[in-house]
Parts: sequence; C-alpha cells; structure tokens
Amino acid sequence: MQVEQKQWAKESGWKEITSQKLTAKPQLVLAFGATALLKDKARYDEIKSLYPSSHLVVCSTAGEIAGTTVSDGTLVVTAIQFEKSTVECVSVSISNAEESQQKGKELAGMLKKEGLVHALVFSDGLKVNGTALVAGLLESLPENVSVTGGLVGDGADFKRTLVGIDSPPEEGKIGLIGLYGGIKIGYGSLGGWDPFGVERTITKSKGNILYELDGKPALNLYREYLGEQAAGLPGTGLLFPLSLRMKDGDGGNEVEVVRTILAIDEKEQSLTFAGDVPEGTPATLMKANFERLIDGAGKAASMSIEPIAGGKAELALLISCIGRKLVLKERVEEEIEAVQSAIGGQAALTGFYSYGEICPTAPKKKQCRLHNQTMTITTFRE
Repeated sequence: MQVEQKQWAKESGWKEITSQKLTAKPQLVLAFGATALLKDKARYDEIKSLYPSSHLVVCSTAGEIAGTTVSDGTLVVTAIQFEKSTVECVSVSISNAEESQQKGKELAGMLKKEGLVHALVFSDGLKVNGTALVAGLLESLPENVSVTGGLVGDGADFKRTLVGIDSPPEEGKIGLIGLYGGIKIGYGSLGGWDPFGVERTITKSKGNILYELDGKPALNLYREYLGEQAAGLPGTGLLFPLSLRMKDGDGGNEVEVVRTILAIDEKEQSLTFAGDVPEGTPATLMKANFERLIDGAGKAASMSIEPIAGGKAELALLISCIGRKLVLKERVEEEIEAVQSAIGGQAALTGFYSYGEICPTAPKKKQCRLHNQTMTITTFRE
C-alpha cells in the first residue's frame, strides 16, 4: 500500500502533505472538506483531474484531519494505491430519515459479496437515522464483513451535508466502499465522557426522536440541566450527550451507546438524535472530561491495531465527533497526537469530525453500531 496526501486552502491553494509519491494510479481517493468549499464544483474537478481513473469519495466535514493537524475550511485529499486489494463503490440517494433502513439494505445489496473483507460507509449527516441505516446494512452484508464509517458534517451549522461517490458531492447521498482481497482491517471506538446527573428512563420516543424522560418533556429537562447554555440549543447539546444502557444484540451483554442531538422541536418539546433512543432504555446525560477524552482517543487507537496481528498500520482513518472538537477547542489536536502515538509514525492519518461514527463495539467483533461523541479509528495494512 502506498499513500500520498494533499491539502487545499484558500490562502495557499494546493500543497503536498506527504513526501511519498505514488508509483501507480490509486484505486481510491478520499477527499474531506468544508461544505462551503465542496459546493464549488471547481474543487471536485481539480481532484478528478489529478486522479482521473480512481474511485473518488468526497465528504463534507465539521473539521478536517491530516496527519496530526486539525483544520477548518480546507480540503484534505488522501490517494491510496493498493497492491493486493481491490475497491468497489456504490451509492444511493435518501430524502428523509424514515427511508434509512431500506436505503442501507439497498446499498449493501449492490456490493459484490465474493472476497469482501470490509465496507466503509459515508452518509449524509442530517437526513439519516444512523441506527436504522446500520440495521439495513447488516441485513444485506455477510456476517463476517466488518463496517466502519460515519455521518458527514457541516461544521457547527447543521444545515446541509454533502457526499459524492465518483460524482460531485450533494445532499441526501450515502456511499458504501467495499474492500476486497489481501487487506487487514482494524478498528476501535471510545468516548471518555463523565456521567452528569441521575440516570433516567426513556418513557416516550419514536425512532431517533425523544419526547419524554421519566414522563417529563425531554426538551424542558435538557434545558434545566444546561442552564444558561440552553439558549444555544441544539448546538450546545453537543456538549451534553446522552448515554444509553442498551443490550448488545450478539450476546445480550449491556453496552454503553452515546447519542448526540441534531435538532429540537419547540412545539413537541422533543429532541432529535443521530440514532435510535428506544423506550424503556436507561439514559444519563454526560459532560466533558478533557483528559479522559484524549485518553479515550489513544485507547481507541490501541484497539484498532490489535486485529492487524502485530503488523504496523499503513493508513488510519479517524472519524471523531464534532462534540469532542467543540469541547477540546485549542486542545483538539491532542487527541490526534494520542492516536499517532499509539499507532506509530509510519501510518498516514486522515479523517474528519462528524455527526456520528459507525464501528463494531469491540475489536474482534464484526458488523457495526452507530456511536456518537467517540473517536473511531479504522486501520489498514496489506
């Protein structure tokens, strides 16, 4: 595997990030950038001219990751030349969250299954129920195939998110990338948030919409907890995610799943989350712990290299939640540095800040689950 990286910024135009130059055409190019940049088709055309015969995956972000640097308002391009592996890309359009499970099933059904090792999913971050999307993917994918990826972002604006699969990026798009052949994949996902307040029970919900906690309107309850910061909802809700105690579908073990607010409804006094919030589920608000967030990123990185059987990762895809970025602020690059320290300097790092992360719940388990407020890492080695 060989990797080269470039970055585009308004002030400087294109520049090389890595010194390595590819010796053959890359099969896969990942381009992560700010929504405002991706709306300009000129950026897509430039990338396509650089890599005319490669599969091109373009995603909007809430912040771009290149090496140990986090930036905003830029475009990071990572071109990957596989030596023993092949790539297949498919995509579907989605108009609303109710279609999520069916679209996931349809999307996974489009991939060739023979020799499939892993699938990467990149989804519109606002029109999708991530839990239902994952359920649909798992219906159509073989059980031995792992899935990682995320819901793409739009900074802290939550207005429009863009995905392009071998075409200019647009709203309402979900892409799935199949990796085949001689490639080893690792993954890890951890949070690092602390409980805040008492545990409550979800007493009324529908899909990813929360109406009541302990019989009380959810929005009112959140406002009580947030105090002055409630005026900034839904954005400030990212600083106080909701932790759910749920059963793991594989063995019935209890797992912690964190959910992030995407929208509020004043009339219904409800909160819309990135994934399902089932009735009867115990739920606790969370708050930031700086050191635990950074430590969680490092531990997720260590988890991600376990399945590579002692080999060193050649590439790492980092998808971290926007809530972590808003909390860590000027310390945000510390979580990327923690990842690099655990994985090693030989691995190229790329990725973005997201509205949701998709990853299995343990390093040795296959398939996937929607997470929020985590650092999720996928490592690659041929």
